[in-house]
Amino acid sequence: MSSIQTQFLDLTAHNARYDAIDPNTTLKGSAEGKIVFIAGASKGIGQATAIAFAEAGVKAVYLTARTATALIETLALVQKANPNTQCAYAVCDVTDAAQVEAAVNDCVAKFGAIDVADANAGYLGPWVKIGESDPNGWWRNWEVNVKGSYHVIRFALPHLIKSAEKWAAEGKSGGHLILISSIGAQFVMPGASDYQTSKHAINRLCEFVQSDHDEDGIKCFAVHPGGVATDLGHSMPEHMHEYLVDDPNLAASFAVWLCSSAGDWAKGRYLSANWDVGELGAMESEIVQDDLLVNRLRVRS
Repeated sequence: MSSIQTQFLDLTAHNARYDAIDPNTTLKGSAEGKIVFIAGASKGIGQATAIAFAEAGVKAVYLTARTATALIETLALVQKANPNTQCAYAVCDVTDAAQVEAAVNDCVAKFGAIDVADANAGYLGPWVKIGESDPNGWWRNWEVNVKGSYHVIRFALPHLIKSAEKWAAEGKSGGHLILISSIGAQFVMPGASDYQTSKHAINRLCEFVQSDHDEDGIKCFAVHPGGVATDLGHSMPEHMHEYLVDDPNLAASFAVWLCSSAGDWAKGRYLSANWDVGELGAMESEIVQDDLLVNRLRVRS
């Protein structure tokens, strides 16, 4: 078996929403009473995630992105999906700590809590070799993908901890944190040093969140959302576009599934939205016992 094959689970792959993770059927009502904060919610996967949580009966969704007009469009789609879901938004650049903190505080002021935080904002610049790269452009990937995710983590965590305590007292699960990773985190592809190393860092950051806050009831996941034909996806070289075959509703519904408590056992790990959740769940004992789906140095025994 090649080194690439050993980094992925051999599970049935899905490209679109399916029954086990459908917020309109199987997961209907699973998000009732919860408040969801989404960074990068103006379009694509973030927008689909906001709608999916509304379909699952979430109490409120708080949306952030850099463009007000796009956020207003997402807000309208959320309210169409579920008129009972409250919704608010803030223009916010995740690379600015003060803006993220203000948005988190506004969410709590409006809705009283944050039960789920989704760090969905991302960036992918041109693929060029390191020796030909623009220093500012190279670092921009880290500014958005890692620093931006850190800001969401840092300011949402105190509220997620309170959420975990509250829902645990009711015999339920709260305090969920989703970090958007990428299958690219597991590859070394020429020209992708900025993006792929930033996503590899997201996987380890997820592990650190879990290590630091597992006793607080936090459930953190680093999620590959699939190959989605978003603006970011189309920033990849053209020959890679053939892999952009996944519907944004796949990752959105997978996020709802994770936050329903069904995936709590997989906290602190890298997961792919493409993986069949039934087959994934059947591997729970093996994954936990052998500490799989985490970043580790492979050496000979």
